[in-house]
Amino acid sequence: MNNITSDKILKRLLKLHPKTIDLSLGRMQDILNKLGNPEKKLPPVIHVAGTNGKGSTTAYLRSILESANLSIHVYTSPHLVRFAERIRLNGKIISENYLEEVLEACEEINAGEPITYFEITTAAAFKAFADNPADVLILEVGLGGRFDATNVVDQPLSTVITPVSLDHEYFLGNNLLSIAYEKASIAKTNTPLLSAKQQPAVNKVIHEVVTSKGGKLITEWDYQIKSNGFTYSDSQGSLDLPIPNLHGTHQVSNAALAIAVLRHQDKILINEEHLAKGITNAKWPARMQNITNSRFGKLLNNGSELWLDGGHNPAAGQVVADSFKDRKLILICGMMENKDASGYIQAFKKRISKFYGLQIDGEASHSAANIIKIARSLKVNSAATNSVEEALVKIGNKHEVTVIICGSLYLAGQVLADNALIPD
Repeated sequence: MNNITSDKILKRLLKLHPKTIDLSLGRMQDILNKLGNPEKKLPPVIHVAGTNGKGSTTAYLRSILESANLSIHVYTSPHLVRFAERIRLNGKIISENYLEEVLEACEEINAGEPITYFEITTAAAFKAFADNPADVLILEVGLGGRFDATNVVDQPLSTVITPVSLDHEYFLGNNLLSIAYEKASIAKTNTPLLSAKQQPAVNKVIHEVVTSKGGKLITEWDYQIKSNGFTYSDSQGSLDLPIPNLHGTHQVSNAALAIAVLRHQDKILINEEHLAKGITNAKWPARMQNITNSRFGKLLNNGSELWLDGGHNPAAGQVVADSFKDRKLILICGMMENKDASGYIQAFKKRISKFYGLQIDGEASHSAANIIKIARSLKVNSAATNSVEEALVKIGNKHEVTVIICGSLYLAGQVLADNALIPD
């Protein structure tokens, strides 16, 4: 997998711009014009922005729509193990041969002009989506919203904002309201926008942006969690639905948001059976993923649990911690150096019995020593480790424990690869 041709092309594309991220739409519009404007030839688009829950909400949308026997394209980022995961054509990950074809087409037509990695690969995805018919394209924002490379679709079917919190502060700033403004700027004239439950000040910003753009902000929907599922309600009535397939109490909120999106559009017919089947079949790797039966999981005592989660900001840490109420946890954690490690660890502080910090191989991550220093400053029982596997061996199999490998999607991808759990 390390020598596939698409990786060689992607390495060349990385060199086309001195910055990995340079938020703007000009370069994206230029390459799309050269490609014949594939963004104008896409299936109906559901455009998803937000800080946490984008991937899970996208997974629910995809699963529900596929339960209705519709053909679905999906664009997400980042990938976990291989780049092709970012592009799904009619439900299947793009083939390596076709991925190489669209990447080379974009590389050739760009002719060496400055363009970021995300922009040119998004252009390649748009070309693939436009050239292959489907019923719906679920399009996930890469970063922010207003100047994100995906924000070139003039009239999407629906727009969505998942929970907004602080992340990517280097690019979006550390002001929550400014971040909300960036994300709400995917709103389009006469297009429904559905937002997850947000802080009141964030709701106010979203309302102001959607109103200024002539969008349709949909707020009259809600959900109530029950012991055996949840009740979703809106102006069309209420539905009693089962517990979603993805783990964590926060997943009810993500499932309800996906349901609200599909019930507030008039192009696609979705019934209660599709909704129930979709939320119970949804899959999204490295988000509260139980990998107890993996090679790594077998290093622990029978009765122990091993979980994998790629969330990497304090809000993501909090929803994971909240999913393990009344349990003591062992964390094996690696985080990118531009992430708020202190805030993330703080979310688990009351539940951590042991914390293992590590440096993520090949990535610009916190060193093991630095992440341990941060944990110890919070009075967390901590130790450094060279690898996830080393930490699991140290934990051993003498007691039943709950272990979470966490802190980074990059780390999560390496764990999936090491355990032959390749997303499909």
